[in-house]
Amino acid sequence: MLGRVNHVAIAVPDLEAATASYRDTLGATVSAPQSLPEHGVTVVFVELPNTKIELLEPLGAESPIAAFLAKNPAGGMHHICYEVDDILGARDRLTESGARVLGGGEPKIGAHGKPVLFLHPKDFNGTLIELEQL
Repeated sequence: MLGRVNHVAIAVPDLEAATASYRDTLGATVSAPQSLPEHGVTVVFVELPNTKIELLEPLGAESPIAAFLAKNPAGGMHHICYEVDDILGARDRLTESGARVLGGGEPKIGAHGKPVLFLHPKDFNGTLIELEQL
């Protein structure tokens, strides 16, 4: 069911400073910021040869990232995103196995313009999992 790692997401308290660290200190190519109001975040992607790093900053006080940063003020790893061929088939297989899909189980459009779902971290060793359809 799982394909390659699409990205690893890191929640940051200051997207501009985090972008500068990756771009200026590490020499990485970083995308322009993209606001995703439906997800409550502003993101940039650090482009790597084999995957991406997504840097997330809260977009408003109701952002799920704001709650994460309240517990982790310096930021930290937020989730891992895996690619799947069929997001609805993956969702159905997972829920039949007892895994919990967050947000009512219906895919939303993610930062890459593709459907995404999030899986409850308590079902996956404390790690929030995002699935993105190819």
